[in-house]
Amino acid sequence: MSVSMEDRRFVGREECVAFDSAFAREEWLCRSDIVPNQQLLLVRATMQPGGSHPFHFHPGREEILYILSGRAEQWVGSARRILNPGDIAFVPAGEVHGTYNPHPEPLVFLAMLSPSDAPGPAMVDVSTENPWNAMRGPG
Repeated sequence: MSVSMEDRRFVGREECVAFDSAFAREEWLCRSDIVPNQQLLLVRATMQPGGSHPFHFHPGREEILYILSGRAEQWVGSARRILNPGDIAFVPAGEVHGTYNPHPEPLVFLAMLSPSDAPGPAMVDVSTENPWNAMRGPG
């Protein structure tokens, strides 16, 4: 039985929008082309060892990162922490952050962003700008 977009309340793996981005394997589970969302975006990301989503910010969206498996070197502003499964990072709207996987195992996490319809660019990369380009040090 086919369910219209307006009536969709469940999303299976076969219905998510999946692709390989420059940062990770992205599996979008909640966005306007999947469910009739009003406020939330949800993506499951799989980042391979050595992968990263370098320093960036979302001008109009706050974000929660929730680690499912692996470990993340997570930055929020100039604060750094290694996140393990079950840990989260909260990123206020407009705050620079970066997710890195220097570990030998894949990193799998959920990223929840809100609001879904924020004006302006979805993301601004600042990884080549001072002080972010030198924040992690050599290597």
